[in-house]
Parts: sequence; C-alpha cells; structure tokens
Amino acid sequence: MKFRLNHLIRLGLLPILFSATLLARGQSSPNAAEDPSGSSVVASQVQAAEEDNKKTHDNSYVIGNDDVLGINVWKDPDLSRSIPVRSDGKISLPLVGELQAAGRTPLQLEHEIALSLKDYMTVPEVTVIVEQINSKKFNILGQVLKPGSYSLALATTVMDAIATAGGFRDFAKKEDVYVLRELPDGTESHIRFNYKSFIKGKNPAQNIKLEPHDTVIVP
Repeated sequence: MKFRLNHLIRLGLLPILFSATLLARGQSSPNAAEDPSGSSVVASQVQAAEEDNKKTHDNSYVIGNDDVLGINVWKDPDLSRSIPVRSDGKISLPLVGELQAAGRTPLQLEHEIALSLKDYMTVPEVTVIVEQINSKKFNILGQVLKPGSYSLALATTVMDAIATAGGFRDFAKKEDVYVLRELPDGTESHIRFNYKSFIKGKNPAQNIKLEPHDTVIVP
C-alpha cells in the first residue's frame, strides 16, 4: 500500500484522485451545499417580481399633470412608451387617441387603454407605471440655501423640506417657520413650526406632513 501511494505521488496522480473523490461525495451527499444561483435565488426573484407587481397596480395614487407614465402594451413595442401627462391632464397614444390621465389611478388608466385597444387586439394587456411624480410638489421660500419647488417624493414633512432645501441661512428665524396651506374654500391657513423647540423634543406634532401645493416659509 505504501509503495502504491508513493508511486501515485511521483506520477502526480494523487491530487487528481483526491479531488475526484471529493467531487463524487459532493454529488451523492443529500446535504451538499446548494448552488447559490439555484432555487433560493429564483424564489427571491419571484417574490421581488410579485412586490413590483403590487406597486404597479397600487390603486391609491392619483395621476396628476406633469407626471411621467410608463405605458407597456404586451408584445407591441410600437405602443409601449414613456409619456408625460400634459398640462391639460391628457395623454395621446397611437390607435387610442387622447385620454384623460390626470385624476385617475394607474389601474383605471390601464383598463381604459385596454378597452380602447380591443378593436385592434383580441386581449390587450396593458400596464401603466408612474415613472416620475412631478405633480405632487411643495414650495419652500425664504432663508434657506436652495429655495424653490420640490417633489413630495423627496420630502414629506416640514423637517424634510428644510433639509431638501439645503438647511437654514445664517440669519433665518428658525422659531417663526410656518406652512402656508390653501384650504378647499379658497382661504389660507398658517401652520406654525418652531424649529428650535422641535429639536429639543417639544411638540413633535408640529412637524406635519406636507400636502401638494403647500408653501413652507422661512423668515
């Protein structure tokens, strides 16, 4: 036996024999490690696709002017495209013509596009995704580094708005910040925000959620 091993070593065959043995054991063992590109990864990809599908068909978001929509018609690349909602709230598609998009959810718009395409396709499958939210905006003015208009997708509270605008300027009156909000009856309300008291943990409820067309004023 010793002679045989020495002979294999001299021929350089022992490492090959050892590797082949390990490979055979790995293939036959029921407890062999799973391939990282195997079923576990496929399962996670399926789960991610299901989550994306739920987001795509979220029926709570209402499309607005200037939003950018991704419209996909299955097996028809000529009809599939990214398209902005015009200032009149409408979009225009080949074969479909003009459709009202603003004020509707992506799911509602999907159904209407599919209905309009039934004269040209047996079973049209349409998906509408909001690629860019440009209609839901707020303004921030006054003593901040970058005053202007911003998407609510970037900031949802007064503190978020201040951070998005680059923070306060040196002489900002941080205790006198307020949100100017237009009410349904056409009047305006002033909602106070005292930054100095907020960062001390006082009255955290004053850091309200912003609504479309709110204006944050920093004196």
